[in-house]
Order: sequence, then C-alpha cells, then structure tokens
Amino acid sequence: MNSRATKLLSVAAVAAFALTGCAGGAKAPQGGASGAPTDPYAPVIVQSGFTEKGGNVNVLMSADFATLDPGNSNYVQTANVGQLYYRTLTMAKETAGQPPEIVPDLATDTGTVSEDGKTWTYTLKDGLKFEDGTPITSADIKYGVERTYARDVYTQAPQELNSALIDDAYKGPYTDGDLDAIETPDDKTVVFHLKQPFAEFPALVSRSNTAPVPEEKDTKLDYTNHPISSGPYKVKSYERGRELVLERNENWDAATDENRTALPDSFSFSLSSSQSTISQKLISDSDPNSITLDSNGALQASDAASLNDPKIKDRTAGGFLGCIDVIDLNTETIKDPDVRKAIALAMDRESIQVQYGGARFGQLVTSTLTDRMVGLTEQKTDLSADGKPKLEEAKALLEGKDVPTNLVYGYANSTERYKNIGTVLQQNLKELGIDLELRPIPAANYYSTLAGDQMPDIARSGWCGGADSSSVRMTTDPNLGPSLDGKTYGFSNIPRFYDDELSAKMYELRSENGTAEELGAKWSEIYNEVMATYPLVPTMHTYTNSVVGSNIRNAQVGYFFGSIDLSTVGVAK
Repeated sequence: MNSRATKLLSVAAVAAFALTGCAGGAKAPQGGASGAPTDPYAPVIVQSGFTEKGGNVNVLMSADFATLDPGNSNYVQTANVGQLYYRTLTMAKETAGQPPEIVPDLATDTGTVSEDGKTWTYTLKDGLKFEDGTPITSADIKYGVERTYARDVYTQAPQELNSALIDDAYKGPYTDGDLDAIETPDDKTVVFHLKQPFAEFPALVSRSNTAPVPEEKDTKLDYTNHPISSGPYKVKSYERGRELVLERNENWDAATDENRTALPDSFSFSLSSSQSTISQKLISDSDPNSITLDSNGALQASDAASLNDPKIKDRTAGGFLGCIDVIDLNTETIKDPDVRKAIALAMDRESIQVQYGGARFGQLVTSTLTDRMVGLTEQKTDLSADGKPKLEEAKALLEGKDVPTNLVYGYANSTERYKNIGTVLQQNLKELGIDLELRPIPAANYYSTLAGDQMPDIARSGWCGGADSSSVRMTTDPNLGPSLDGKTYGFSNIPRFYDDELSAKMYELRSENGTAEELGAKWSEIYNEVMATYPLVPTMHTYTNSVVGSNIRNAQVGYFFGSIDLSTVGVAK
C-alpha cells in the first residue's frame, strides 16, 4: 500500500529476481518448510492445500494498526487485515514469490475501457451486502472514493486513483458535494472519467479507495473503530492498542468471492507485544495457532541461527516482498542536494544490511525501481553496489558548504533493528562532523508523524510497488512526485521533495499518453534526475522469513504484504 508504511501491487511472476542495482553478495542458507528449494530466495509456503474451516488464528503484533479505515490507509498491514473486512472493485491477488495479479472482486470483471481510453466502466456482482444485510451499491463505491479526497481529514488516504481522475480541484464530499469524475447511472454501475488513458487503471481500483462506505455510517475519523464490513469478517471488538477481534460476517456470500478462502472462524489480534517476545513465542511454538504481521516476521538478528533447526524450518514461510526499504532525507531541513548526497555516500549500507540479519533477510539495492518494471531504463547512481561508504567523496562534497552540525533520525520504537540502523547512521555522520540524535516514535503513529510537522531530518520507510509493481510511475510518482494540483510535494512523498522544474515535469507527465513501455522510460528518466539530488537512499530489498505456529496452514508471505497473507491462511483444530 505506504511508503507510508511500506504500500501496493501488480502482475507477473518472480521467484528470486534481482533488482536493478542489486549487490551480488553471498547468499546465506535460508530456513523453510519441508522440501524447500535450495535457492535461498525462493518462496516457501507452509502446509499448503489445507481446506478445512474453523478455529481461531492469533495474530501477534508489536503495535496497533495505524488505522482500519480503508479511506485513510496507505499501509500494507491495514491492506492485509483489510482484505478480511472490506472488498474493492478489483483485488490484487497474492501468490507466493510473485507480484500480485489484478482480478475482479466486487466487480464482474477488471473493467471495460472506452475507445479513447479515458473512461472505465465497472458492473457490480449480484448479491453483495454489507454486514447489516443492506445491499452494496455503486453509490457506496463512489462515496468511498470521495472521502479519500478530504485530505484535511484523511491525511494518509491513497491518492494514485485520485490523481488519474479528471477533477484535481475536488476537496471531498464534506465541502464539495458530488465528484463529477465518477458517475453511477444505476445501483450496479460505476463509471470513472480519466484525464488521459491509463493502462494500469484496473490496478488503481484494487486500492482501498474503492472499498464501499455507506454514507449514513460515515463517522469520519471514528470510522476506524468499526469500519462497515463488505468482506467475510466483521469487527466484533476493538480495544485500541490492545486487541482486535474479527468474527464471521454472516452476510458475506462466498459465491460472490472466489479470492478469499475465509477458513478460520475468527482472528484475534494482540496489539502490544514486543517483537522479541513475538519472535520467541513463534520459535518455541508456545501458541500453535499464532502468526505475526510484523515486518521480517518479528525475527531479531540473533534469531537467524534458529531458522536452521529442521523443526522450525518446517514452520517458516518465506518470500521476497515487493518492498524496498529506504532512508529518507527531509529536503525541507536538509536543503542542499550536495549535503544530501554527501550523507548518502557516507552511509554504510553494508552494515545496515547486517542490522536486518544479513543476506538471509534480503539484498542490497541502489534503486527503488526493479528490473520487472515495464520500460525501465538504466539506473544511474554514485552509491556503491556493495554498500560500502565513500567517505572521501562525501567529505569533498561538503567543502565550503554550510553543513548542519546536528540532525535527528526518527525510528519506529517497536522495531529494534530500526534503532540499530540509526546507530550505524550516527557513526557514519560523525565522520562528516554531524551529530545525529536518535528519536523514538510510537510505531502506531510513525507514518502520520512523518507526514506531519514533526517529521525528523532522517527517517526509514519502505515502498511496496504502489497499485502496480510493474509500473515505474507507481513507484516514482507517489514517493517523489508532487501533490494532486502540482503545487507542493505529494501524498506519499516522505522526503518532501519538491523542485520547481522536476516536479513540474512529473506533474505534466501524469497527463501524457503512450504505451506502457514509452511512459515507463519517461518516468525512469525523471526518476534518475530526481535521485541525482538524493532525497532518499535505497537500502534493502527484503526477504521475509516468518515462523508460524504448528497448527497454521497455507502460510505464504505476500509479495505486497511482506507478511503472512491473511486471505488464504487456515488453522488445524
């Protein structure tokens, strides 16, 4: 779904693909389920083929969800749990080791496009109902999208879909009433009007924007406490920061939903365990019904050796996720591109990889664009492929510059390795005469903090390919592009990058027509131009190892989610 948490989706197959700019380093042996292939980065599914219904899955988490509101979420964790209680026009269907495939969900197909490519029409399936039994209509879909334009209310609302539609000036239903870009000629038809043809549009409507929201049930920011279910589960209880319980939605009709197996009777989310506690519970199998959605399976660097134990291997799902981790440099406080470049070159990215647990847990990268992207051109960077710092080059860049003597690195306080990354950066920047303060941020508020006026000078984030992970635009534009009106930095642009010339080029490129290859090449070139100013520093393409309880079945690591895919998991009783 975020760079704001690490965000959304695509189409193609991958087992252990190499990223553009990946370092070739040694590959450590990796734990996995029985019969796991020798490729250390191949996907591993635990106990596949399970079909029995019943039981409860205990999901152990170190922090609460940033939000459960589909209209205010650019977060992969919310997208993962969200697929249990909301549906969208299309869905990004996960298969282990592959970018997701866009398939119909609430709609009968992936859409019908007009001859000029600027109008997409969707028809809703029969028999769709909310949790209270009322029918889901096209008006509910439209209202769900309209809410995401109210950026004064929903600061984390996904915006890829909105930026493709005709009305950039619309400010949401609370102030501007009806959105002209979407028509609902009857209860089952939704029509989208685009500025320009957009080949990946079916992926855009898989985002949580198109989750239906009944207008009369909209409680704005309080909607997160009980979003109205259109999926197989509904909220039974939710105590913020402590526990979320989902139970079956009796008004969900499996005949309308071929994408979700809905095997367990319920899911219980524990929202306040430390990652070290989660890791030890999973490794020891003290709760056979448990899994985690925490990044990297909540494993600590010290847990790596335990993954070689055959009994734990058999309970370890594994797979690359589409997310690239980066170090964001706040361009509003570190204004000089040469200073940012010096900081980037001084980073010991090889040591940062060690904080993730080493090569077992992913590959070093020098770009956030992957060679699976259509139209990708050669990526240019002065970062070393092996992750080693270039201190002399960095120091030379700072000669005669106004160099900050003190900077702040903010990190999510639930994850020890993010603090440890800060320690690495602290040592690196000391070589440049810069003191780096490490500032913990509550994990549940981490990305909202990065979006607000408390954004630190340096922070870590990740991006999972946007609405289509085969699209160069879907990574470049959200992370580095301008706002919907082109006047400031955009919705997921954590570095707050805005340059009069380069941002204007990206804004204009949004409206250009052409093939996916042609547009991909243009976005690749503007990406190179922007990255020459070093608003962010790519670090890791993560391989997730996630240990599960011995009763858990069908456990696969979602390419987008980077954790156990909740839509297919089951539990033996």
